[in-house]
Amino acid sequence: MKRLLIATNNRGKMKEIKSILKDVPLKVVRIWDIDAGSGEIDIKETGTTFAQNAAIKAEALGKVTGLLTLADDSGLEIDALGGKPGVRSARFAESNKARIEKVLRLLKGVPRAKRSARFKAAVAIYDPETDETKIFEGETAGQITYKPRGNRGFGYDPIFYSTELKKTFGRATLKEKNSLSHRARALAKAKRFLRIRSQASK
Repeated sequence: MKRLLIATNNRGKMKEIKSILKDVPLKVVRIWDIDAGSGEIDIKETGTTFAQNAAIKAEALGKVTGLLTLADDSGLEIDALGGKPGVRSARFAESNKARIEKVLRLLKGVPRAKRSARFKAAVAIYDPETDETKIFEGETAGQITYKPRGNRGFGYDPIFYSTELKKTFGRATLKEKNSLSHRARALAKAKRFLRIRSQASK
C-alpha cells in the first residue's frame, strides 16, 4: 500500500486528520514515523494565504521524502480584529493559553453581535511523481466567546462558538468537530481526490 505523509508535528491536528482519512486506501504515516531527515527541515511559512503556506509545507517534505504528502494550514479570522490573527494564528503569541488570552483581551468590550469569526483551512497534497500540488479549502463560521468553554480540541477551540453545533469546539467531541470543521471540510475534498487518484493508479 502506498504511503501518505501527513506534514504536521501537531498531535491534536494529526488525530483529527487520521480520523477523517481512516478509510482512504493509503497508509497514513507521521513525520516522526519516518527517518528521512524530514524532522530537521526548517520550513519557513512565508505565504500570505493559508493555501500558500500549506503548499510550502507539503512540497518541502514531499521533495525530501519522495512521499505523497499532505499538509494543511489553518487559522482564525475575527471580523472585529480586521481578520486577525489569520495566517499568523499559530504565531499570535507564544502558547495556546497566551493566544487565547490575547484574543479575549483585544475583544474586551466588544458586544456579542460583533464577535463574529470563522476558521479557515487549506489542505495541500504534493505528488512527487508528477511534481504537482493540489489545494482544497474549507471554512466554518462562529463567534468568539467571552471566556474559554471546554478543554477538548486544541488552539483556539475553547473560545470558538460554532453556530452549527451550538457549542464551542472546546466542548465538542472529535466526531462532532470532524462533521463540520474547516479542516474536515477541506479534508473531505482532499479525500475524494485521493480516492480517485488511488483508483486511477491501480
